[in-house]
Amino acid sequence: MIRFFILFLLTTALFGSQVERFRWIKGETYLIFLEKQNLPVKRLYYDLDIDDQRLTEEMRTGVNCQILRDSEGRIEQVLLPLNDELQIHIYKNKNLYYFEAIPIISNSKIEAFTLTIKNSPYYDIIKATGSKKLAQIFVSNFRNSLNFKRDLRVGDKLVLIYEQKYRLGHPFSMPILKVAMIEMRKKQHFIYLNSDDRYYDKKGHEVEGFLLARPVRGARISSYFTKRRWHPILHKWKAHLGIDYAARRGTPIVAAGSGRIIYASRLGTYGKLIKIRHADGYETRYAHMKSFRRGIRRGKYVKKGHTIGYVGSTGRSTGPHLHFELRKRGRAINPLRVVQVTTKKLKGKEKKAFLKLKQNYNESIALHLANATPFTRPQKVESFCYFYNGKDCE
Repeated sequence: MIRFFILFLLTTALFGSQVERFRWIKGETYLIFLEKQNLPVKRLYYDLDIDDQRLTEEMRTGVNCQILRDSEGRIEQVLLPLNDELQIHIYKNKNLYYFEAIPIISNSKIEAFTLTIKNSPYYDIIKATGSKKLAQIFVSNFRNSLNFKRDLRVGDKLVLIYEQKYRLGHPFSMPILKVAMIEMRKKQHFIYLNSDDRYYDKKGHEVEGFLLARPVRGARISSYFTKRRWHPILHKWKAHLGIDYAARRGTPIVAAGSGRIIYASRLGTYGKLIKIRHADGYETRYAHMKSFRRGIRRGKYVKKGHTIGYVGSTGRSTGPHLHFELRKRGRAINPLRVVQVTTKKLKGKEKKAFLKLKQNYNESIALHLANATPFTRPQKVESFCYFYNGKDCE
């Protein structure tokens, strides 16, 4: 039976309790946080299973967290977001503290803005929105196809339509870019997020990411990336921060990108694991391997497409497969958003559906250009509720 909780967090005191909001400090660990707050370290960390202990390592600098205290300042509950789907919930019941990973309740809004280039897309987006994340998304998706330094002019137009999640009345997690248009030398350039979660240009050609090799060629994806999944065996909420590629035992595994191996050994439930550090803060992980290729070791530099090991079922695994993770500066991201097998060209029914989606996007872009819709921040929500039983907040 799923435990049922309702947590009302108001901007003012509620029945003598108060909400303390803070941002996660750079360099602070979950253990340091427990010690600072005089919370039981043994019960809330060392008594946890290894998967929950590993979850606590996902805490990110700058994330908004909340502590609910009673009228005497004692902690009643704590919410520590791990990603945009899952959070750590610490709560007090009969003078004992408990740990659980639970879903984040949030709502999403489609937002858009238009701006005229004055300096650079990156700088102007940050100045207009205050969002470095949005600026990074825009620039990274056009990086391989456009030369901003050579072709961009002051006065060119830019339009972004994106989805933003809100948690407790504030923007939360990385925005999802739906469509972007930038005008350069009076020519419009588009990028569209298709229903398969990949970006395409106006001709239906996939936009390449920085990593191009699939780690197991021809393998079937048996489990997708998700930040919130109810585990059928462990009966609790867990994240699956990678892609599982089902393949026969012994199938070669290749490096998804060029980089240096920083780990090649066994690691808990990962089994035999290789970690490769790439450029721009990226890191790939290859888990449950049967064995490593001869000569593969920590410190070795490997090129994209180089065989590093073989599919197996070591660690916590129900059958032979590769668990593949992609991280950027320590944060897990969906490999399918960045790693591309080859440049895909949509055909048949897929292209027909894409063209319809593209038409709707283009109409929205034209409307925003005509109205010169400025970016406005949503108003803050004065109160909210946290409702953990699988239903909506009211």
